[in-house]
Amino acid sequence: MSCSGGFLLQLTQRCKKHPKQMMQIHSLIVTNGHLLHYPNAPLSDQWMPTLLYNALISAYHTHKHKVLLFTYMLANQAPPNSHTFSPLLKSSPLPLGTTFHSQTLKRGLLSDPFILTSLLALYARNQLLPHAHRVFEEFPMVCIVACNAMLNAFSINGHMEAAVAFFERMPQKDVYSWTTVVNGFALNGNFGASIRFFGKMMSHGDVVRGLVKPNEATCASVLSSCANLDGRVALDCGKQVHGYVLMNEAKLGVNVGTSLINLYGKMGRLSNAEKVFRQMVVRKVCTWNAMISSLACHGREKEALDMFEKMKLHGLKPSSITLVAVLTACARGNFVREGLELFRSMWQDFGIEPIMKHYGCVVDLLGRAGHVEEAAEIIRNMPFKPDASVLGAFLGACRIHGAIELGEEIGKKMLKLQRQHCGQYVLLSSMNAEKERWDHAADLRREIMEAGIHEIPAYSMVDLT
Repeated sequence: MSCSGGFLLQLTQRCKKHPKQMMQIHSLIVTNGHLLHYPNAPLSDQWMPTLLYNALISAYHTHKHKVLLFTYMLANQAPPNSHTFSPLLKSSPLPLGTTFHSQTLKRGLLSDPFILTSLLALYARNQLLPHAHRVFEEFPMVCIVACNAMLNAFSINGHMEAAVAFFERMPQKDVYSWTTVVNGFALNGNFGASIRFFGKMMSHGDVVRGLVKPNEATCASVLSSCANLDGRVALDCGKQVHGYVLMNEAKLGVNVGTSLINLYGKMGRLSNAEKVFRQMVVRKVCTWNAMISSLACHGREKEALDMFEKMKLHGLKPSSITLVAVLTACARGNFVREGLELFRSMWQDFGIEPIMKHYGCVVDLLGRAGHVEEAAEIIRNMPFKPDASVLGAFLGACRIHGAIELGEEIGKKMLKLQRQHCGQYVLLSSMNAEKERWDHAADLRREIMEAGIHEIPAYSMVDLT
């Protein structure tokens, strides 16, 4: 079957999101000889191999395929151009990224703003902020896209003071500029600053005049910050964002809707969370995760399991986070059989390898139900060392059900490997003291002192808002 290069190029560009069709088109391009460079061909045809290679590199999702295509491109003497390197740089690890940087320099392509932006992002995500800043200084003309890329570099590297100072100096700001700073504060754990900066955005003249309008990413980011804070102020802010979205958007997007469910769920407003869930036209796995988790954490465990079944009926494949939420519901609702069946079939049914959080949920599930020996057996057979959450769940169960000796056997063995878990030492000591095993309690306290472990002081907080 003979096809022209131009026709195959159009097919490649149209089928980027369809991997099977892409492989078929790739085969047609190869068998028709369109990836070979012919120096004596008409000038209009000499660039066809480059265009096809660029389209294929952009279409393939795995970095391995992109690099392999680039290697063939050089071997077949098809000259790379500015459109070749941007998709390569976006997916490259650092050592290979610097090699591509050298290639662009060698070929005189460093004046291209797309390549410079990709290089800036490469160094930023690898925590090489000085390199990113040096690339920024190489832009022939500073535009808002370049400024936003540099702003993001400061943000993802935790330099929020520098990010805000840079933002203030920017001659022009768009919604991406504001969102980058709002999200930057959230990424660095300063949720209050994220909310305050969003407030500053909403009162800015550009927003008031309608020149800049918060988008879904802006609203989802500030809602996430609200969900990570306690108190009435955070809830009120989230409600105001919700109101703004309802007034200005035709429908709830996936990111905003999921963030609202997460916020209302954490704040105990389940009726609000359920209302948002029902209003959403499109629901992805993350949306179902948020709803299942909200139900599981507020005493509606059976409804959480029912929601999980509905999710599967909708043809959605559960993620690792989904299974943590469902196992949590099983633990809190005392659904031991269902929880163990799910845990044992994770890989077979969903292709998900259990991680620490899943083991922690199962230990909690068995411990709450009084199956302390079975929980100990799970810990003994774990493929990795248990963390503080797993040990805490197990020791808490031992304390409730009076299995002091078993708790001490497992606990002391694990704590020798992880001496930083001072809270678990204290819990073991308290368990022995409650049973008047004063010598064991004293030994544990002495171990804490000899290991140089300092107890973290507790504190109480009252919300007066």
